[in-house]
Amino acid sequence: MKKRFFITLLVLLLVVAIIAGIKTLQIKTLIQATDAFVSPPVTVTTSVVEQQQWETTIQASGSLKAVNGVMVSPETAGKIIRIAFKSGATVKQGELLVQLDVSTEKAQLREAEASKRLARLNLKRLKNLINSKAVSRSEVDDADAAFQEASARVESIRSQVAKKTIKAPFAGRLGVSRINIGQDLSVGEAIVSLQSLNPVYVDFYLPQQQVVQIKPGYVIRVQSDLLGDAIIEGRINAIDPQADSRTRNVLVQATIENTEDEKLYPGMFVNVSVVLPEIQNILAIPSTAVLYAPYGDSVFVIEKPDDKDTPSTARQQFIRSGKARGDYISVLTGLDAGQEIVNAGGFALSNGQAVIIDNTHSLNYQLNPEPADN
Repeated sequence: MKKRFFITLLVLLLVVAIIAGIKTLQIKTLIQATDAFVSPPVTVTTSVVEQQQWETTIQASGSLKAVNGVMVSPETAGKIIRIAFKSGATVKQGELLVQLDVSTEKAQLREAEASKRLARLNLKRLKNLINSKAVSRSEVDDADAAFQEASARVESIRSQVAKKTIKAPFAGRLGVSRINIGQDLSVGEAIVSLQSLNPVYVDFYLPQQQVVQIKPGYVIRVQSDLLGDAIIEGRINAIDPQADSRTRNVLVQATIENTEDEKLYPGMFVNVSVVLPEIQNILAIPSTAVLYAPYGDSVFVIEKPDDKDTPSTARQQFIRSGKARGDYISVLTGLDAGQEIVNAGGFALSNGQAVIIDNTHSLNYQLNPEPADN
């Protein structure tokens, strides 16, 4: 019985050894075939790592504010008898906007002017008689006081008429009218918004760490969706001397010319770039050359052998990228100036793969691109 058991066990071990030997031989054959396989060269375009000079900028979000902007309202109550403007119109300084009823004031003015003329004649007559001592000095003084009082009353009524003749305090663009003919206006009631649209202020906040880098007079660049690719330049004119105690940010104000058909309105949002005087020397590569991955960004560096008959190869190099500008991205570590890298076709490469360089149709990378259809 034991002899039969040992024979069976021996047969099983022999079968397992034969199967293991066959599988080992198959794996070795597969490895040798894999090692013998060489991937065909991949055609790529290349660029050279460039040493460039970039401006140093600070980015912020800003809000537009009119240099002069008010809601026109009356200083005194009255009934509207004339509206001399149209909604959305552009007006000059001093142009008539609204006329309130001044019929009562005009009647009072005629009466006051008549009293003034009489007081002037009385004063003149008494001054002629004082030399002959026909009147006393006190009578002349009383006549002079009466004339001054009459003159003051005339000026007071004229001032009331002027307050009911509402004019544009400065040149600008009107908003939507909020009044109607025959309406009784009360003091301070809204008539129409008047905004000066050129130039305009740009208000934006900077952290306390960045505000120390700027000064009045520094150039800013403003971008907005309304302007498309257009950029408007301006200059910083004021920095608030007090930081916000909650955010620790400081208010900065700049002035820009609203020359793009006055598309920018007070209250709108814009992107602001503050240009600092420092120039950065950086290494730049086309942004299309960077392969992004969770474990790190990389590029393929071209390695050319001494033997001209041997094809060039692509070596994967991990980098640390920085800010992007135009068609380029800065490289902080991982590359040196003058190295040749793959800028298109890198997605199909593996480390050490042979490549064929063809820059016939290479893109024209620009630091400040201007698309043809902008």
